[in-house]
Amino acid sequence: MPLALLALAVGGFGIGLTEFVIMGLLPQVASDLGVTEPVAGYLISGYAVAVAVGAVALTAAVTRFDRKTVLVGLMGLFVAGNLLSALAPGYEALLAGRVLCHGAFFGIGSVVAAGLVARERRASAIALMFSGLTAANVLGVPFGTFLGQQHGWRATFWGITAIGVVALVGIVLLVPSTRGAARPASLRTELTAFRAPQVWWSVVVTILGYGGMFGAFTYIAYTLTEVAGFASTTVPWLLVLFGAGLFVGNYAGGRLADRALAPTLLGLLAALTVVLAVFAATASNPVAAVVGLVLMGVFGFATVPGLQMRIMGHATQAPTLASGANIAAFNVGNAFGAWVGGLTITLGLGYAAPLGAGALVTAAGFVALAVATVLERRTTRRDAPTPVLSPAA
Repeated sequence: MPLALLALAVGGFGIGLTEFVIMGLLPQVASDLGVTEPVAGYLISGYAVAVAVGAVALTAAVTRFDRKTVLVGLMGLFVAGNLLSALAPGYEALLAGRVLCHGAFFGIGSVVAAGLVARERRASAIALMFSGLTAANVLGVPFGTFLGQQHGWRATFWGITAIGVVALVGIVLLVPSTRGAARPASLRTELTAFRAPQVWWSVVVTILGYGGMFGAFTYIAYTLTEVAGFASTTVPWLLVLFGAGLFVGNYAGGRLADRALAPTLLGLLAALTVVLAVFAATASNPVAAVVGLVLMGVFGFATVPGLQMRIMGHATQAPTLASGANIAAFNVGNAFGAWVGGLTITLGLGYAAPLGAGALVTAAGFVALAVATVLERRTTRRDAPTPVLSPAA
C-alpha cells in the first residue's frame, strides 16, 4: 500500500479523535465554561450535523479543484478548528471550532485512496484510510480522555492540533497531486451521479445498515451497567474492546469487499442483525455482553469500506460528491439509530431494547440491499447486448 494512505489514516485518526473524545470530557467542559451538560452535549450533536452538512455542501464547493489541494486545505481547517478549541474563551468559540471538514475529508479521501491502488484493492485502500478512525477509538479516545482529566480538557485539543499538523505535513509530502491528470469533474457532472437509482439505494442501505449498529452503541454504557451489571469505571476499558473489534472488522471488511462486494455486504448485514438480536437477548450475562460488544464492533464497522465502495462504484464518472453524500448518510444513520434507540428507552422497554431496535433497523438495511442487488442484476441483464449468432453454413 502507498505511504500516502498512511498520511490519510493519520488525518482520519485526528478527526476521529476530535469526534469521539469530547464524550469523556463533557463534565469538565460544562463546568469550566459554565454551561449545563445538556448544552455541552450540543458539542456532539452539533458536530454530527456539521459533518452531514459539510460532507455534501463543502464537497460540492471544491469538486473542481485538485484533490490534494483540497485535502491540504481541509486539514489546515481541521488544525485551525482545534487550535480555536484549545484557546476557546467561551462555549460559542468551542462550538465554532467543531468545523465542517470531517465529512468532506473522508468523502474526498476515499476517492483519493481508491485511486492510489489497483482496482481489485480499492476497498482495502479505503479501509486503511478509515483505520485511522478505528484507531482513534481503540487508542486515541482513552488516552485523550486521560490527558484531559490530568491536565485539563484544553490539553486534549492541543494534542489533537499537533496530530493535525503531522497529518498536514504527511499529505503535503506523500499524497500525489492530480494536476495534469484528467480534469476534475464539474459540479454539474458530479450531480449527474444522483440520477443513478443505485446511488440512492446505497445511501438508504448506509443509513439503515450503519444506523442500527450506532443506535445500539449510543446507549451501550447503560446496557453494560444497568443490564450486564458492570461498574461504571469498567466501561471505558470495555469500550477499548469494542474499538478493537472496529479495527479488526474494518480490515477484514475491506479485504472481503475487494473479493466480492455484494455478497460481502449482504453477509455482514445479516451477521450484524443476528449479533444485535442475540446481544439483546443475552445482555444480562456479563460474559455474553462482552462477546456481543466485540462482535458488534467487528461486524458493524466491517460494512464501512464496502458501503463506501458501493456508492463510488455506481458513480464511476464523478464519484467525489457521491462519496461525500455517503459520509453524510453514515451520520444521518447515527442520528436516526440514536433516535430509535432512545425511543425504546422512553417507552420503558429497558436498556437492552436499543440493541433489539438496532437489529430491526439493520435488518431493514439488509432487505434494502437485497432489493437493490436484485434490481441491479435485472438492469445489467436488460442492458447486456444480445449476442449475434452466425447463420448456419
